Order: sequence, then C-alpha cells, then structure tokens
Amino acid sequence: MWFPDAKTNALPLTVLSSYNLSKVVLMIKMMMTFILTSHNSQAQPGGSDWDTTTENLHFIKNDNKTDIETKDKKGLSDFLKVTSREIRNQTSISDFLLLGFSEHPEHWPLRFGLFLGMYLVTVLGNLLIILAIGSDQHLHTPMYFFLANLSFIDTCFSSTIVPKLLVNIQTQDHTISHTGCLVQMYFFMALALLDDFLLAVMAYDRYVAICLPLHYTTIMCPQRCLLLVTTSWLCGHFLAFSLTLLMSQFSFCASHSIQHFFCDLLPLLRLTCSDTHVFHIMMFSEAALSGVVPLTCVLVSYVHIVHTILRVPSAGGKHRVFSTCGSHLSVVTLFYGTVFLVYFQPSSSYSADTGMVASVMYTMVTPMLNPFIYSLRNRDMKGALWRLFG
Repeated sequence: MWFPDAKTNALPLTVLSSYNLSKVVLMIKMMMTFILTSHNSQAQPGGSDWDTTTENLHFIKNDNKTDIETKDKKGLSDFLKVTSREIRNQTSISDFLLLGFSEHPEHWPLRFGLFLGMYLVTVLGNLLIILAIGSDQHLHTPMYFFLANLSFIDTCFSSTIVPKLLVNIQTQDHTISHTGCLVQMYFFMALALLDDFLLAVMAYDRYVAICLPLHYTTIMCPQRCLLLVTTSWLCGHFLAFSLTLLMSQFSFCASHSIQHFFCDLLPLLRLTCSDTHVFHIMMFSEAALSGVVPLTCVLVSYVHIVHTILRVPSAGGKHRVFSTCGSHLSVVTLFYGTVFLVYFQPSSSYSADTGMVASVMYTMVTPMLNPFIYSLRNRDMKGALWRLFG
C-alpha cells in the first residue's frame, strides 16, 4: 500500500494533474485516519506497526491530533460543497447572462452615465406630460387622454429594462435569474404591445377629428375612449402572458448567455433546445394580430387624413390640419421604424450589435423623445406646461 511522504505529503504528478492538490491530500488523510483507526481497534495497544505508521504520518502527537482531524473534516466538507455546487450548475438552470454592452469595460462609466441620463429625462418628461394633462381642464379631451396613457406606458416600458441594465453595469454582475428573465420579458412584451395598440387608437382618433369633425364628440365619447384603452391593455397583457407561459415550459440546455442587454423574445428562443413549433405558430399568429392589424389601422387612417388635407383650399388651412397629427405621425414613424429593423430583418443578416442599437432606439430613445415631440409641436401642451410651473 502506498502512503504519502511524511515530510512533503507529495502525490504523483498524474494525480496532481487531475485533482486539486490540497483537496486530494485532505481526502487521503481522512481515509488513512479511518483505516488506521480500524486497524488499531483490532491490534494490540503499543504494537510496533501502529507506532511506525503513525509516526510517518505525524498522527501520534496528542496535542495536534484534534486540530488535524478538525481541519481534515472541514476541508472535506468544503470539498464536498464545491463538488455539489458544480453538479447543481450542470444539471439545473437558474441564471442567464445578459452580455449586451458587457464588452469594453473602459466604456462602462460612459454608458452608465448616458443610459442614466436618458432614463431620468424619460421619466421626468413623461410625468410632466401626465401632470400637465391632469391639471388643465382644456386638455381633458380624447386626444390628450390617449397621450397621458401613452406617457404612462412609456415610463413603465423604460423602467422595465433600464434600471436592470444600470445595475448590471454598476455592479459588473450581468446575471439575471430564470424567473426574473421571464418577468422582464412579459412586461416588455405587454408594454410594447400596448404602445402598438395605443398608437393605432390615436391614429383612429385623428382620423375621426379631421375626416368626421361633426361626429367627433359622438363617436369619441368618454365611454368609447375608456373602452378602447381598456381593450388595448387587456389584449396586450393577454398576448404577452400566453407567450411567456409557453416560454416558461422550455428547457435551456445550450449556452445561457443572452447576446442582449435585456430578456427579449428572439435571443431567448436561440438558447432553447425544446420543440418550438407550437410557440412559433402562436408567435406568428399574435404578430399578425398585434402588428398587422394596428399598423393597417394607422395606414388607413392616415391615407384618409392625407386625402382630406389635400382637399383643403388654403395652405394655412392645410398646415393647421396637419399640425394636429404631425406629432403622432413622428412617433409612429420612429416606433415602427426601429421595430421593423429589429424583428423583420432576415435571420441570415441578423447582427446582434445592430439589434442592440435598434433596441436602444425603441426602449430608450423613443420614450425619451415622445414628451418633446408632443410638447414642442403642440401649442396647447406648451401652454399647459407653462401654467403648471406658473
């Protein structure tokens, strides 16, 4: 039987190349202690074999025996804990890694300051819009009721993504739990769909106001406005919940690194090893419902609006009519332009960097610019803001 050297406790190089030296030595000490203790219970006390062997192993010193056994047990416990943790990491998935903007650590302070500034401007600007509309009786109309809802959604939309990104950059910890990832994906999809539906509702409102002005108060009554907004909220949350519920059933046995700065739908789908056939059918069906239908509503509304504007005889009248929907048209163009850039490009030409830049546009830039677009281009809103601070 082979024993460690009494002075160095050295092991063969073949063993050292496969195991951690300190852990193996601790394991061997514990086994030797057990074997020798068993042998001692059967041998005569004071036997020469026992004395010689224990002398080589330095275990006959009574004043050090308790300390050695305690250290051996603690080392073995630590070794088993490390091994157990490694096995759990291989057999279960509890975390994802958000690798978006994790490269180039020298740029992290600049990115943190930029994203924090954009987030603060977004929250402050949209809250001012809500306060101005709520405090001014002249703005209690359907158009501004929808605008207040849009500002609230934009604030929640940015708050779903940006704070987590800021924490990741500041702490240099880019992990997110499996549950946290699904929750973030759910609210991201629900609020994005709400934006989509609400922009279509606002386009319909502008169509009625410009093309059917005599029937505006009848068609866009408070009850119908509330019904349109409530329907948008229910549809957005229902569609997002159905996709999130399916995603929660998937297994992620490939890499857990998400090449994005938040839990988006497409990057997560690239990591799953489950059958996604049913998921893709539902996803495309919901895309047709939540994408094609609202966009068609926007396009048809503006076709009628443009046709009506062209029939106005004076240039001043055309400018006045168009100014009532110019802000909404700018927001629609910015929103759909970035969404198409991310989700409707061919998979073969998809670039993670391009996708992240476009995602920054519609998750941070668009919500930040909306208050400026609606306030700077709208005389009533500017007046309400002045009165709010006055």
